[in-house]
Amino acid sequence: MSDATYLSLGVSASKGDVLAAARLQGPGLFPGAFCKIVPDMIGRDPRRCLAMHSDGAGTKSVVAYLAFRESGDAQVFASLAQDALVMNIDDLVCVGARGPFAVTNTIGRHRDLVPAGAIEAIVAGYERCRLAWADLGDELGLCGGETADIGDLVRTVVVDAAVASGLDRDAVIDGARVAPGDLIVGLGSAGKARYETSANSGIGSNGLTLARHALLAAEYRALYPEAAAPDLPVASSYRGPYRLGDRPAALGMSIGEALLSPTRLYAPVVLRALAGIGSGVHGVVHCTGGGQTKCLRLPARTRFVKDALFEVPPIFELIRAAGAIALGEMYQVFNMGHRMEIYVDPAAADEVAAIAAELEVPAQVVGRCEAERKGPRLRIEAGGAALDFG
Repeated sequence: MSDATYLSLGVSASKGDVLAAARLQGPGLFPGAFCKIVPDMIGRDPRRCLAMHSDGAGTKSVVAYLAFRESGDAQVFASLAQDALVMNIDDLVCVGARGPFAVTNTIGRHRDLVPAGAIEAIVAGYERCRLAWADLGDELGLCGGETADIGDLVRTVVVDAAVASGLDRDAVIDGARVAPGDLIVGLGSAGKARYETSANSGIGSNGLTLARHALLAAEYRALYPEAAAPDLPVASSYRGPYRLGDRPAALGMSIGEALLSPTRLYAPVVLRALAGIGSGVHGVVHCTGGGQTKCLRLPARTRFVKDALFEVPPIFELIRAAGAIALGEMYQVFNMGHRMEIYVDPAAADEVAAIAAELEVPAQVVGRCEAERKGPRLRIEAGGAALDFG
């Protein structure tokens, strides 16, 4: 399946056209910040500002739909709530937002295919996250949302959320302090954190379109044509060797369990790092869209060198092998082992690792920042290859 790249599946890792359109609205108060920040339009406090972000579970919802059709159990949709929440909250903590976080959500479904039980499972999933994360310091205010039956637009189900948080302007992390000499501490995406109920494959909610079509067998398109875009070439879609229930020995779980692993929440680690290290944290990057190249969004004339990466979790090795995907594209689409990066003064790296260890989240120095006159640039050394981006 050598043609099954993100672009051939109708998805862009770089989102150049989307970013160009976003520039029409202006950069906000802190142009280099990971999320757009605007004045405190609610409290009208000149010392404060407002950060808001919207994202969702993406096409992971299609995997949940396939699992539902095979099992009949609508509870497979529940974890999509965590996916939608984490994709927003972990972006917001990158700019220094510490909560409380106000949440609203939208669910769009094809009513004839996705039953009311699925909606109930997703809504209950939001509430479970609120309760489970309260002890970790993530205060969530669930502000309701909208569920729409829009079968003309949505083939299965879409699960999205928007999250807002206020913060002091002098607490904003805009990445401007990232500089040569900084170390990059990565927070691992696989395994089991202290606050997780089961082992995580590490995939999160990015790249599921590529993962799904690379791994899953052609019978899924034949049985459930609504689970693929109608104009998608047959040669690109559902051309893998696996069914959701298959359990490759290296994976330690089924393919379905791996693809539906709830996106890991990193906010507890980042918030503790901000509280304990303060100005020693120079930048934070959530490696979602764009995978390991996301750091190129930092406003720094810097050459990022990632040459001590985590061992690649088995789910990514399976995707790469099944889809015959180039190594460079894998690092542009997937997190490949760590989905959060904290850019720190070298003296603070051990403290970040210690904070993560308390929560049983893997952490290690994965790279460093070097001077680069024309930056930003990125070099990834992995799999016996040197990959250059930027």
